[in-house]
Amino acid sequence: MTTWLITGCSSGLGRSLAEAVLARGDNAVVTARDVTKIHEIAEAFPDTAELMELDVTNEQQVQSAVETGGGRFGGVDILVNNAGFGYRSAVEEGEDDIVRRLFETHFHGPVHLVRAVLPEMRERRSGTIVNISSISARTSPAGSGFYAAAKSALEALSLSLLKEVKPLGISVMVVEPGPFRTEFTGRSLEHSRDPIEDYAETAGGRREENSAVHGTQSGDPDRAALAIMRVLEAERLPFVLPLGEEALNRLLAMTDRLRSDSAAWRDVIASTDYPRSDA
Repeated sequence: MTTWLITGCSSGLGRSLAEAVLARGDNAVVTARDVTKIHEIAEAFPDTAELMELDVTNEQQVQSAVETGGGRFGGVDILVNNAGFGYRSAVEEGEDDIVRRLFETHFHGPVHLVRAVLPEMRERRSGTIVNISSISARTSPAGSGFYAAAKSALEALSLSLLKEVKPLGISVMVVEPGPFRTEFTGRSLEHSRDPIEDYAETAGGRREENSAVHGTQSGDPDRAALAIMRVLEAERLPFVLPLGEEALNRLLAMTDRLRSDSAAWRDVIASTDYPRSDA
């Protein structure tokens, strides 16, 4: 039986995924900073769900969650780094304390979890690590620079990790959701405290008081959970899995832009090499 460890299960994609894998009959270490928000999951699946208090920035809690998965279920087969929060701010407006917490949550926290599960996965020569990123890591919207930077760091690390652990039988996949109908744009979203008027038309357009997005997003977290489970059953996983048509369209548009710019400046790009000896 497959055992999952999923972070950030109090709502949104994390909760949908936890409920879906448990409904299928898998084991799951279901985590949240406030376990009172996930008690009903344990009540519904008492034999296969283990609830754990987990703040991913707390290394002791990280280790306890992984050890619990090993102790009760015999090891973690699939780690899903999902916990996080949103932050919207112009780069100039960004507060250092929130930016540090953003990177602690979205980058350093997942790193601690990856390091904690890898020894047992290496010994077993199997396992899967799923890092939930965002399409913003590719497109970096105005007002989301710090969030996009944290997710981009996680993606860069994930690609190196994949190259290191694939020969050991371990898989790594990055998920890039587009807009989903979760609390990400509600209670899980923070904004810069002192907005600067000059950014009102750019970063300011994404501030809470100017946004009508929350509750109207096209993405369904329950469907996203089923999609992730379906993909993880494949023999060959994609490294990047965008979720939602908007995410796919934004990814393809960015790819086209990069190709166009590279082609337009090809001569300049190539001119920086030493002349070839056979030229």
